[in-house]
Amino acid sequence: MIAVARLAILVGIAGLVPFITGVVGLFALPANSVAILGWFYLYSAGILAFMGGIYWTMALQLENRSYPQSPLVTMLLSQVFFVGAGLGLLLPTPQKILLYTVAFALLYLVDARWMRQYWPAWYLKLRLLLTVVVLLCQLTVGAWFWLLHGG
Repeated sequence: MIAVARLAILVGIAGLVPFITGVVGLFALPANSVAILGWFYLYSAGILAFMGGIYWTMALQLENRSYPQSPLVTMLLSQVFFVGAGLGLLLPTPQKILLYTVAFALLYLVDARWMRQYWPAWYLKLRLLLTVVVLLCQLTVGAWFWLLHGG
């Protein structure tokens, strides 16, 4: 039987592959950049919605317990990230760049600052590593877009 921490690390690292592939694809296959950008941001939205969804499940478990964060706040956080992920898909690329970069940074901030007591220490270390890579990918895609399209 595989330990939860090992499984989470494996799945988390595997989840970076599409982000990194998107960045590499923009540079290696510039003729396909429109499709690659669409795919990159669709994946970004999916991951952001998934990660925000964690708070919804957490809120359901908090109802009858005494934790520092209320179920209402936790549920609202879930919805902010979920709705932001979906709305981001409707935005033009310059706004997508900003929205997803800021949203992934905020998602980590929420985990590290306000949800810290709910997570084991190893998880926050993993989240930091994953967030740094995702933010580097978001920023690289943004820089690529701005250099080619001038904003």
